[in-house]
Amino acid sequence: MDTETINGKLPVSETSRLKVIDALRGVALLGILLMNIPGFSMPNYSFEAFKNDPSNVNFWVYAVISIFFEGKMRALFGMVFGAGVLLFIANKGKGKSTHALFYRRMFWLVLFGLVHAHLILWIGDILYLYGICGMILYLFRNVKPKYLVMGIPLVAIMDFTGSTIFYKDIRAKRLEYVDAVKAKSANQTLTDDQTKALTEWREIEKTMIPSREDAKENTEKMKSDYATVASYLRPLAFEGQTKYLLLSLWDSLALMLLGLALYKWGFVTGSWANKDYWKVIAIGYGIGIPLVLYSFYYNFTHYSTLEANLATMEATPMVWTGLIYPFQRILIVMGHAASIILLYKSGLVQGLFKRLEAVGQMAFTNYITHSIICTLFFFGYGFNYFGELEYYQIYYVALAIWIFQLIISPIWLKHFRFGPLEWLWRSLTYWKVQPMKR
Repeated sequence: MDTETINGKLPVSETSRLKVIDALRGVALLGILLMNIPGFSMPNYSFEAFKNDPSNVNFWVYAVISIFFEGKMRALFGMVFGAGVLLFIANKGKGKSTHALFYRRMFWLVLFGLVHAHLILWIGDILYLYGICGMILYLFRNVKPKYLVMGIPLVAIMDFTGSTIFYKDIRAKRLEYVDAVKAKSANQTLTDDQTKALTEWREIEKTMIPSREDAKENTEKMKSDYATVASYLRPLAFEGQTKYLLLSLWDSLALMLLGLALYKWGFVTGSWANKDYWKVIAIGYGIGIPLVLYSFYYNFTHYSTLEANLATMEATPMVWTGLIYPFQRILIVMGHAASIILLYKSGLVQGLFKRLEAVGQMAFTNYITHSIICTLFFFGYGFNYFGELEYYQIYYVALAIWIFQLIISPIWLKHFRFGPLEWLWRSLTYWKVQPMKR
């Protein structure tokens, strides 16, 4: 989230900042809001009303976002984060001080993530995960790019393997639950295993696959006071940060490894020839878009409702289409990144890119601001718009936030060296109050 190079123990002048990386980060940061805002605003299963109805405008908004943005913006953000590791240690040389500063930096990021998830109440927080991934990523900083890239498919396979093991465990519990329900409906005496199956599935409903009744209760909780919302969301956040951490670790780590390689190769700094970026666009979109279209159609035909999801789970021992996701996402995000870099290099829409650079320089502050605005607008202890807007309408809120940050970020940076949270993060990292005003 930071592209300042370092000289000694203080950030060096802003002239060394790589603006194109700031712009990429700005695009990714604003794009992430497209994916996060339904989590702030939409009740469980609200997508069912339009997910399989092409006559509904919400369907087409959902389709465009799912195909072109879902996972891709977080992928772009992860790649830029990986490049940021090398930018952080640039011109510092080697030594214990560099290592200590970096790990202190990641330690504070983990703590910021805990605050974000448990006080601001955004369970989709990535700061905690990125802090942990960053600690691992740092060990690969000197690895040659070709080996970093070779790790991408390996990590994707490991990620798929872990997800499959998790899926099979959930599926086995579902099948045991179905058998127990059948026995109970037939007035048979339940065995200890059948009783256990009912209990275990109930726990899954509480945390991952809520029943229809649970969904209604969850909506009521989200439209209540802060304490009620927190009592519902905090356990979910805690499970994601502990029990399911290893499942989410590999994906983010792979993207950051790719970012390291792309920085070393000069891709993300705009150093490639334009024709090479066009090749990336042709390959990325040419292969990635057909893959994601097939995946979208498969989901369209198999996962329209909660009941359809459960029926598909009961009938499908392994979801091979899950292998499509990591590859189509990498292909398309590479196409996105190359397109943005080409547009940046063309000199067109310079005014917009200047604003995106500012948003990217203040990515930490802007990311947390997303959550503060959205929780106060949608949650019950704020304006209580949770579940009140149609799907397409929530993107009016996202657009308003975009406009606000595109205006405010450059104005702020005219007067201050850093965003408020960037300044705090640096001061904590260097254990010294950083100069704030220009």
